Formats: sequence, C-alpha cells, structure tokens
Amino acid sequence: MTEPFDQSIAARLRLLFGDRTILTSLQPLAGDASSRRYYRAVLQGPSAPPSAVIMQVPAGASLPLSSEELAVFKEPPKELPFLNLHRFLARLGVRIPRLYGSWEREGILVLEDLGDVCLWDRVQGLPASDVELWYRKAIDVLLRLQIGGTARPDESCLAFQQRFDFRLYMWEFDHFLEYGLEKRPGGNFSRAAAEQLRSAFKEIARCLDALPPCLNHRDYHSWNLMVRGEEIVVIDFQDALLAPAPYDLASLLNDRETDRVITAGLERNLLGYYLQRSEEMGAPRGGPDEFLRFYLLSAIQRDFKVVGRFYYLDLVKGKPAYRKFIPPTLRRLRRNLARLPETEALIPLLAESYEEMR
Repeated sequence: MTEPFDQSIAARLRLLFGDRTILTSLQPLAGDASSRRYYRAVLQGPSAPPSAVIMQVPAGASLPLSSEELAVFKEPPKELPFLNLHRFLARLGVRIPRLYGSWEREGILVLEDLGDVCLWDRVQGLPASDVELWYRKAIDVLLRLQIGGTARPDESCLAFQQRFDFRLYMWEFDHFLEYGLEKRPGGNFSRAAAEQLRSAFKEIARCLDALPPCLNHRDYHSWNLMVRGEEIVVIDFQDALLAPAPYDLASLLNDRETDRVITAGLERNLLGYYLQRSEEMGAPRGGPDEFLRFYLLSAIQRDFKVVGRFYYLDLVKGKPAYRKFIPPTLRRLRRNLARLPETEALIPLLAESYEEMR
C-alpha cells in the first residue's frame, strides 16, 4: 500500500461522504481468484458509514477469462462488467452491495461493507435443519435472479450477450485436461485415456448445450453469498451469463468443501425445494429424474473445470491457496460420476492419475 494510494482513496471518500470524512485506516482484504484487490476503509465523519469496501480493478482485468479467450462479446464492453450487472440486478430486486461511487478509468469502486461472514461461515456448527433453512434462502435469491432476470431480458446487460454453449463447455474441459492432467506436478496420463476423456466431455457439452438457457450468476456458491442479519447478499456477479438452470444450483451445492455440510439427504431436500419453488413461480424445470441428470452433469462439468482452474491458479498465477480444495473436489467428482451410467466409466480413466478416484 503506497501513501499516494491512501491519499487518493481518502480524497474520493470525501467527495462521496463530505469534507469532514476521515479515512482512519485502509486494510487489505483477502481477495478472490481474480486480479481484483479489495480494501476495507474505516471511516469517521457525520455523513460517512463506519466502513466501506474499496474494489481496485487493474487495467485489462475487467473481463472474465472465458470472454477474453473465446471472444464472446460482439464488441468490447463500454463499462466494467461489475457496474453493468450491478445496475441490472439492482433493478431486479436482488440484494447486492450498495455502490457508493465509481471511477471507472482508474478502476476504483467504493462499495457497501458487508462484513466478513459468508454463507459458508454462517452455517458452520448449525444443526442440519438450520443449515437447510439457510440454503433455502440462497435458493430463493437464486430463483429471483434466474426466473425474474430471464423474464426481463435487457440487451444492454452483458449477461444477455454471452451464453454457456458447447464452445465454452469444451474450453473449460480442455482447461482441466491441460492443467489438471498434463501440466500438474507429477502428472501421469496416457494420450489414449486423454482422448477417451475428451470424447466423453464432448457428449456432456452437447447435452448441456441443448438445454434452454436462463440467467445465471455463474459462480453462485457459499463464499459469494454474504450474510447480513437474516438476509443473503450476492457478490462477485460480474461474470453472469445465460446457462442451463441447474448450473447455479450445482455450483451452490457442489463447491470446494461443501460436502462437509451438504449431505446426501440435504441435497435431495434442496433439489426438491428448488423444483417446488420453480413450479410455484411459473418456471417448471421438468420431472425430478430428468432434472437430477442435468444437475449432476452440470456439477460434474463444473468440478472438472474447478480442478483445472485451481491447478492453473497455482502454476500460472502463483496462488497456491486453492490447492487444498482439490482433494475434496475430486472425491465429490468421483461420487457424482458414479451416480450416472453415462459417466461412471470415466472413473477408471481418472484413477491412474488421482488416488481420490480409486
């Protein structure tokens, strides 16, 4: 942290909250897997909140990786995706952090401080019945985004300009093949097995690509849902896009180490709740068996991507902290692969590289 940065932020905070606003400290916060940086500004002043969060977006880091690689947009976005999606979700009534001010050219945004308790933290140590209530709340918010957002398409919203299609699914599968198998330390995988995997990945991608799309957050998991009192606030939504309905639900119930709280029985209850509420809101998702298949394929595809991504973050970006989530992700991946006849045959192929698959 440099003194000029402190002074620059302090000046912007005075513009937002009045000349009597004092920046007493600027504390770095734990970031996410992106290149964005976050700081907590502790404030004093008659018109200032006790604190605010500063988001710093480095030049050239405003787009999600997949969009840069796949050239999804017809023309480059004219504003930060975060601001574009913030405006749309606010109109939709999805609870998101308040935006106090933004300086797009400098990549500086000043946001409401939501504290440090995410959904994952909130449910630790709770009985199963309370865990289910909190995840039902998360599903209620998700359905407002998916059903309400899909019913109100906006051509100016970047989420409606990009879609999870066959090409994007295969880009993510190939990301796994490259970093989860070929380039990872100690990788040992035959070319024949890789070809078999890629052939199976193509079938999964074709199946998911054929499903009707709806608005999805894209990274809707327990660490991107902050808890304020009794409500859930959605963050990290700048990569939203059109995708099959089960995608975000699979993300919510299958991420990092969620198996420690999302038991088989709880997963079954929450799938039933999602289908029931979808029906009540006028967006039936099909029969439970059919929906379960697409949900599992979404969870499987996403976990393959996640394994490759976590190795990539370590090997390329120098962020080894995500490595600890790879073993639980692989164990869940094995379990979900075994739940579908069409994917069970992949387990022996992966077992030669991963002991979690044996």
